[in-house]
Amino acid sequence: MPKSLKSVLVAFTEEGRGERSSALAYALSLSQQAKAHLTVQAASMRYAVPASLVGAFGAELISSENRRIQALAEAFAEKAKGTADAAGVTCTVEAPTLVYADLCDRLLAYARVHDVSILDMEKDAVQRDRGLIEAALFESGRPVLIIPPGSERFSARRILIAWDGGASAARAVGDAMPFLTRAEEVEILSVSGEKDLSSVIAGADLAPHLARHGIKVTVRNIALTQPDVASEIRQAATDFGADLVVSGAYKHSRLREWLLGGVTQSLLKDCTLPILMSH
Repeated sequence: MPKSLKSVLVAFTEEGRGERSSALAYALSLSQQAKAHLTVQAASMRYAVPASLVGAFGAELISSENRRIQALAEAFAEKAKGTADAAGVTCTVEAPTLVYADLCDRLLAYARVHDVSILDMEKDAVQRDRGLIEAALFESGRPVLIIPPGSERFSARRILIAWDGGASAARAVGDAMPFLTRAEEVEILSVSGEKDLSSVIAGADLAPHLARHGIKVTVRNIALTQPDVASEIRQAATDFGADLVVSGAYKHSRLREWLLGGVTQSLLKDCTLPILMSH
């Protein structure tokens, strides 16, 4: 178990739609196994619309909805604390209600003082909380575990590393070391054909580094045959029987706006396994 993990953050945004958080159950499982402290941030987004635009009646409706969502977030946080206590996990909770920009700042502030942040990868959440996910990935300086629906128990017996020799992939491998050193098997996957990998450190050169840490590792190099690299990663993870994928997080600039890179975006949208990402 990753005993070097001492603090875990799980962040959840209440939307009032009866959401179920796989990330919370996963975070509890990881914290219990690692004997780590868990922080639960159950936030609610406060809608702020000037009364001059919506009138007094509209303003009261918005205020009422804000109070309803805040109450749900507070109830979620209280329930999470009780579940953690019952599992023997030391836990602190908070339920801030903030406008969207301040929610991003709050998440970043907490992520930077925890070993790892855990977020939901529900399909709705990827769209709804895209800004929060991007902020955590690219601005926290810490690794992020992104959890798909149904992944409610932490396991890292078999880990697939998506390796392209880049700085983000190297950071992800370093951040994943607490998991890698305790895995039964690790596979390094490199996919050629979409990106020129001829001038980067190959997976075969990463393998000895991991082996020196006592990690049982194999290397797999494949040519791109599926529509994109993310599809190859998903298929390779299935073939390997992986229960965790480790990948760098990438972005590109378009019209002065930072956007998720294609592989990163596709993995977040469609991957069915927990993914540890770093940038």
